[in-house]
Amino acid sequence: MTFSPDELERYSRHILLREVGGQGQQKLRNARVLVIGAGGLGAPVLLYLAAAGIGTLGVVDDDTVSLSNLQRQIIHDTERLGALKVESAKETIARLNPHVTVEPHAFRLTPGNAIDLVSRYDIVADGSDLFSTRLTVSDACAEARVPLVAAAVGRFDGQITTFKPYETRPDGRPYPSYRDLYPDGVPEGGLPTCAEVGIIGALTGIIGSMQALEVIKELLGIGDSLVGRLLMYDALGPRVYEMRI
Repeated sequence: MTFSPDELERYSRHILLREVGGQGQQKLRNARVLVIGAGGLGAPVLLYLAAAGIGTLGVVDDDTVSLSNLQRQIIHDTERLGALKVESAKETIARLNPHVTVEPHAFRLTPGNAIDLVSRYDIVADGSDLFSTRLTVSDACAEARVPLVAAAVGRFDGQITTFKPYETRPDGRPYPSYRDLYPDGVPEGGLPTCAEVGIIGALTGIIGSMQALEVIKELLGIGDSLVGRLLMYDALGPRVYEMRI
């Protein structure tokens, strides 16, 4: 399948990169990426993946756009208050890149529907804000053998990693899952939400952009994967830390 003149110009800066080139851009066009959440993290993830030319983007979110979202959820705007986030995201992506197909899923992931949905995609980017949802996504990705790029943010800090627990390290040990990162679990309500403690808006753009980049790297097979490593960012420092999981 060849690129149209519009696509060649649109993706020219990617195609110039020897790590991407025409073949890499074709991989991105053929890719199916599922994004969990169209909020603070999902907004920049969706925008940068759409701009990069990902062929199909699935978006999972059962929420609607509220005024307090707009301080950080840059894929939505004031005119869309009250609209479903998945539909708002679809409209923005259509204006940004008409070559991208968006599959909106306006429901909450549960253990009963997660595996069926996850298995339809090549990779998952999780930006959900509920611990139970993160576990559900992680378990489904592990069972379906789908790579998971997971990120989370706090007031002024964020973290990101990639999970492939179905693969093994060079020494034969399996790579970790989300359950290995939090072996004791987190009780519901144990992690404060941004509605309770606040969050600096630009932080979600930084972590979400990093998350989108890790998805692109995994799809292209370039660079060093974050599998088995947790990258942490302190915005007030600013400082970046890395921890082995």
